[in-house]
Amino acid sequence: MSLQVSHYESIWIAGVNRGDVSPADVAFAPNCVFHMEGAPEPNLSVAGFKEMIAGMLTAFPDLKVTVDDQIVSGDKVATRWSGVGTHTGPLGETPATGKRVQFSGLIFDDVVDDQVVERWEQWNQMAMLQQIGAVH
Repeated sequence: MSLQVSHYESIWIAGVNRGDVSPADVAFAPNCVFHMEGAPEPNLSVAGFKEMIAGMLTAFPDLKVTVDDQIVSGDKVATRWSGVGTHTGPLGETPATGKRVQFSGLIFDDVVDDQVVERWEQWNQMAMLQQIGAVH
């Protein structure tokens, strides 16, 4: 059985997988708030979220994200995802290492009219940082 991914999520992930953050303007409502566990700024705007993801795409230009599971119940969407990429660009103060990384995360979205109005996201940033040798 194939996984049916919500329309907004398929638009967003297709964009990320081709290195383009502009689909965020379609997938997320203009006033969407992103609650990112472990991020330097835990409550991001759409612009802040796009900036953060653009930084990830600079560090991992071949980043590929896959939706592993998704549950939709009314206006709530829960997603389990995984990502893989090669660290060929700087990530903050960490220079490129050429190391391949794998990490995963969980998302819980509130959706109105096929746009996310609020997102809670946790992903394994520590595993990614350990894999590139930025932390031990």
